[in-house]
Amino acid sequence: RLFAHWEAVASTHRVNLPRDMAGPIAQMSRHRQAREPVPYVSLSQHGKCEEAAYEERQYPAGKWACVTMGEPMYEQSISMSFMKLMRYICKENSVGCYLGMTVPVLNEIHLTKEGTELEREVLTAYYLPGEFQQNPPVPMDPEIHITERAPVRVITRVFYGMTTEETILREISLFWELLGSTDTVLRGTYIVASYENPSIPQRRNEIWFICQA
Repeated sequence: RLFAHWEAVASTHRVNLPRDMAGPIAQMSRHRQAREPVPYVSLSQHGKCEEAAYEERQYPAGKWACVTMGEPMYEQSISMSFMKLMRYICKENSVGCYLGMTVPVLNEIHLTKEGTELEREVLTAYYLPGEFQQNPPVPMDPEIHITERAPVRVITRVFYGMTTEETILREISLFWELLGSTDTVLRGTYIVASYENPSIPQRRNEIWFICQA
């Protein structure tokens, strides 16, 4: 039943779910309550109508497992990448055991020069849990790379629901309207942070604008 459920979810992203994902899916489901947050420091919060409209944060340097995909659709790319990462997290690593889930999973995107579309290649990154930061398990999949990501300051805004190219472009546009004209953040490169699994219809996501160094 669990596999059939995830098969149906994958089909909404136009992705076929391989049978060998049954094990990782079952393992992730067993551990779904234990998710380690990626560490950060909140620098400031900016409200609008008594709600937190956006937040500025500092993330420290850390080791991440990264996969880059360039499928025709954004959600195909992140689904294919995360299936690879799930296998790595669950068993296909040099220690041969479940590593533990961290949130959020980051998806780094780039806009075309016109700013009207996403470029096809998306980098999906999973933060190694604290106990593995010093000595990350080696992935068996050669397409997964362990990367030391530099400290980064970001401005973040929450949104809920599907993460299609259309919704992401809309959220980026809304965020720019909210911030107004500024040269303190990068244009063209953004991060979509995912906190919940894709079976949750109104799942929590964030758009991250990356501050200039």
